[in-house]
Amino acid sequence: MAQGSKKQPRRRRWAAIVLAAVGAALGYLLLWPIDVDPLGWQPPTEPPLAGAKPAEFDLSSVKLLGQGASDGPEDVAIDAQGRLYAGMLDGRIMRFDHDGTRGELFADTGGRPLGLDFDPEENLIVADAFKGLLRIGNDGAITVLAVEHDGVPFMFTDDVDVAPSGMIYFTDASSRHGLYDYDIDFIEQRGSGRLMRYDPATKETELLLGELNFANGVAVSPDESFVLVNETARYCIHRVWLTGDRAGQSENFIDNLPGFPDGVSCNGKDRFWVAIVSPRSAVLDFAHPRPWLKRAMCRLPRAMLPKPQQYGLVLGLDLDGAAVEVLRDPLGEHFSLITSVEEDGGVLYLGSLSRPSFARVSLPEPK
Repeated sequence: MAQGSKKQPRRRRWAAIVLAAVGAALGYLLLWPIDVDPLGWQPPTEPPLAGAKPAEFDLSSVKLLGQGASDGPEDVAIDAQGRLYAGMLDGRIMRFDHDGTRGELFADTGGRPLGLDFDPEENLIVADAFKGLLRIGNDGAITVLAVEHDGVPFMFTDDVDVAPSGMIYFTDASSRHGLYDYDIDFIEQRGSGRLMRYDPATKETELLLGELNFANGVAVSPDESFVLVNETARYCIHRVWLTGDRAGQSENFIDNLPGFPDGVSCNGKDRFWVAIVSPRSAVLDFAHPRPWLKRAMCRLPRAMLPKPQQYGLVLGLDLDGAAVEVLRDPLGEHFSLITSVEEDGGVLYLGSLSRPSFARVSLPEPK
């Protein structure tokens, strides 16, 4: 009896310690002050892709390019000579022969080059997450075009598309959070992303669409009558009309996508290509309507927040926003975390968030 009576207080002490630890952890997760103020949002239930059932193809035939040059070739641009350009994690923009070999340094922005496109004079226009909107001449000389709009600095210059007219369309993913806090921006849903247009003639920047939840990929239509912008954290793509009776108006082009749309490009004829960097996150979708839960998530170590999945997915959309082609690598064995798609000469070039290479795949033949 004496030994049992000694164990009871000991157990009660351990129980009290455990309860105190649990209480402290809950207090931290629910009450600790943080500089994040998430809004509630109800994600729609994921439906089948819009339009007729799209043709399905796999990505098993991709060829890896630029291996060993560096990591994170986010976007790929092709110059008039067929040479390939890719911006890397370390700030370098590498130039490769048309077959992806013989890589050489083209320029070093000292930041993080993301979106790339050539203007009519064959200058490379760059959306750099840290440095803003840049122009790089054939000699590698860098000119800063824009770093803010209306007094609000670009926190995360993300993607760019140059129209045949020379007008430059680009995005600032968020004016609240930078590159290393993109996941917080997804969670917060504060809508600080912007789609903008830069006029090289006047050197002025114009806001086309604001209040976007992570403004990402941008693509101009073949006739420059509208421009698309991906709202990554809301699984959708918007269309902003540039000409005609609806000029200045915006509408959904396609919504409720099966994942996070990253880059979007146009082949200049009949197709928009959309890179889905990762499937949707069930954890995020559950948390979005519950701001208290999202605040608690933001108090966790960053390693515990939802991360992109190793999955390869590219969508081909027609000019009305219907999905007509789907290219997949469900296990991410061949190419994954796809951030950009560029069509050139019957070939798709794919960029990636963090892989040590970019890729090329021939366009699928209609069945």
